[in-house]
Amino acid sequence: MLNKLKRAALGAHTPHDKATAASKPVPMPLPAQVRILMSQHIGAPAKALVKKGDEVFVGTKIGEAGGFVSANIHSSVSGTVAAVEPYRLSNGRMCDSVVIKTDGKQTVDPAVQAPEVTDKASFLAAVRECGLVGLGGAGFPTDVKLQPKDPVDTLLINASECEVWLTSDTQEMLLCADDIIRGIQAVLKYVGIPKCVIGIENNKPECIDLLCQKTKDTPEIEVKPLPSVYGTGAELILIEKCLGREVPHGGLPAAAGAIVMNVTSVSSLGKYLATGMPVVSRCITVDGDACANPQNLIVPVGTSYEDVLNAAGLKPGVTLGKVVAGGAMMGPAVKDLSYPTTKTTSGLIMLSDVAAQPPQVNPCIRCGRCVEYCPMGLEPVEVNQAYAARDVQTLGKLHVDYCFNCGSCTFVCPAKRPCTQMMGLAKAFYLGEIKKGGNK
Repeated sequence: MLNKLKRAALGAHTPHDKATAASKPVPMPLPAQVRILMSQHIGAPAKALVKKGDEVFVGTKIGEAGGFVSANIHSSVSGTVAAVEPYRLSNGRMCDSVVIKTDGKQTVDPAVQAPEVTDKASFLAAVRECGLVGLGGAGFPTDVKLQPKDPVDTLLINASECEVWLTSDTQEMLLCADDIIRGIQAVLKYVGIPKCVIGIENNKPECIDLLCQKTKDTPEIEVKPLPSVYGTGAELILIEKCLGREVPHGGLPAAAGAIVMNVTSVSSLGKYLATGMPVVSRCITVDGDACANPQNLIVPVGTSYEDVLNAAGLKPGVTLGKVVAGGAMMGPAVKDLSYPTTKTTSGLIMLSDVAAQPPQVNPCIRCGRCVEYCPMGLEPVEVNQAYAARDVQTLGKLHVDYCFNCGSCTFVCPAKRPCTQMMGLAKAFYLGEIKKGGNK
């Protein structure tokens, strides 16, 4: 086991560049078309329910969950299906996509109605029907998460939003507090969980004050301020900081008596229970040194990255060097700007050609900073050596599978070595060998 007392004190102090923290979300101009992927979640892709020429509306179900671990998909626009065709995902795999030409009307499907929920079974059915997944980036189907095999005594809401630049969760807390509380209370009531803890980094005092005020007469819900240290939002760390518990190696949060939900996920659940509208749009933070108008935009799911970036604009005289999807620390660089947004897209970071230049990489000086600042207490230098030797047993002893690619090791490395990428490769190699039956 990792030393949790040591781990609690670690984590990189990244810049608090939250220029859009006060930027209330505004709808972006409706795009001419959207491409809605049938795989926007962990698990089996959804099965397309529509064909070319079909008319759809906002909230129309266009994809049926393809298995127990899967999620329904809904149209984010009204218009006509132009194509149902394969599309290559960012991970290299192929899945079906539904291309819809918008009609500009945004007519809501008449079938969109608040669900009737009376017990646990009808509640879980409603959650599954709305296609809700983890909106913090993981994309795990929520209805599956709410059926843990282990006894759970705490619903833990991840409202830390520790990623550089991102502020969409902050705006969700400030503008949709009632939806957050409604979603939390429904989970507590129907799943049978006695209490909830909302973990918020202490650099968001307005959010803490508002949610404290909203829950002052609700003793089962606690708002817990957290240290402003990057990495706090990782599930294992959040559980440790909020509950003082450690998830067993290889276990799920439920093994520590907790279910973890992102704050925008639980807010979306609250909205669905009140209106019947599934997740068809996302608040996306658009920022970066190349962005002309940093802001939070309400974006229909399936809108191309290019359309979103055009809505924010490029600074005059600046050359766009790179776009990062998600947060600057963990998000991947975007190769193709025609790629569509999904339910889990939380940010698009526009970097100038100057900012996007790769740093000069130097030899490791064995300073130990990557070890000192790893929020999971891992040892990237030792992992690198074990990976170079393809030593599966040592990688297991070093707990490489605990790495969640937060980027802290690369961020603090004075030699500017690609530590995070190496850790990702080592973890993938280790898990692949274990799957094949290699030695742990």
